[in-house]
Amino acid sequence: MVQQAHIAERQRGERIGPDGVTTDIAPKLARIERQTLSDQVYQELKDWLITARAIPGERLSLRSLASVIGVSPMPIRDATSRLVAENALEVLPNRSMRVPIMSRSHFIELRMIRVALEGLAAALAAQRRTETDFAAIAGDLSIYERESRRANPDPMVAIRANRNFHFRIYRAAASPALLPMIEGLWLRVGGVMNVALRKDPQRLRTVAAHRHHKRLLESIKSKNADSAREAVVADIMSAGDRILAHGGLPE
Repeated sequence: MVQQAHIAERQRGERIGPDGVTTDIAPKLARIERQTLSDQVYQELKDWLITARAIPGERLSLRSLASVIGVSPMPIRDATSRLVAENALEVLPNRSMRVPIMSRSHFIELRMIRVALEGLAAALAAQRRTETDFAAIAGDLSIYERESRRANPDPMVAIRANRNFHFRIYRAAASPALLPMIEGLWLRVGGVMNVALRKDPQRLRTVAAHRHHKRLLESIKSKNADSAREAVVADIMSAGDRILAHGGLPE
């Protein structure tokens, strides 16, 4: 009889507790499913911002995002609210949203913070990485290098490989507090960093970036924390200098 009761409860979306009280679990399941969808949309929109699929100054609406991603407006609203709270999106007076426009001074400030945090993460990763970590890091860099050297590179493949390379290193640092701080910075500068590459994929051939990446990989392999820190700092600084020189950032 108990087994039959539980079969019936599942069919009705109900649960029978140990005290014999029947409770409706359907609303709880709906909340879980909605939250899971919101999380998926949140991750998708973060990818848009970091890879410059949504560029600084671009206006976004709940309806257009829902149409492109293929979901209802509710999970879009949940995800964009989180991104607004993280300063990755901003709400305009007419209630539409926009990817924030980055000023030169703000970019320089964020670069200074990135140097400190990502340098620390690279140093920790060199000390703490496992062989599995290193193999994955090397694999991501291999994809980036191969795509960058193609006659007609796909910028999105290279951009995602570069992001994966860096964040594979930062995850290898095994610092749960540090990783979301770095991710928050990339959410805010990703569009600025990658929009030029999307417009001109030949920039992927920049020698300095490949040199810094190679040194970073070698430092992680040899577990040289100081060299890993220096390599990622050099990478951030040289890329930032190119953006400041040619990125057209407003004052």
